[in-house]
Amino acid sequence: MNFLDSLAISSTGLSAQRLRMNLISSNMANVNTTRTETGEPYKRKDVIFEAVQTAGFKEVLDERLGEGAGGVNVARVIEDNKPFVEKYDPGHPDADEKGYIRLPNVNIVEEMVNMISASRSFEANATAVRATKDMTAIALEIGKAT
Repeated sequence: MNFLDSLAISSTGLSAQRLRMNLISSNMANVNTTRTETGEPYKRKDVIFEAVQTAGFKEVLDERLGEGAGGVNVARVIEDNKPFVEKYDPGHPDADEKGYIRLPNVNIVEEMVNMISASRSFEANATAVRATKDMTAIALEIGKAT
């Protein structure tokens, strides 16, 4: 594996985790949104990742030889189908005839844990990019010395 493969793999991880953090931020920002354009409360969103698939002969050969590049791809963004939280608030404009409102299915604690996980994954990929950059710089210095 060359250093460009390392950078490519890390960049897919950085992009995927950035999207995950954006979705988590959106979930947290909409924790009290009782009505969206569809008329129902905000539904929590999550991301599904998949491994980057190799397609060509060279990629399959490299993979079999243990030299294949990989990475992660965002397969799709899904909406969580957990039930909405009901709260008694008869003065709320979105309250039903019994005085209950439906709040989004977002759990702030769960979102914070997911944000920490995504942040650490992002940091790990950024560290890998930095290490690759440092190794490349050292390799170039070795080339200058001779």
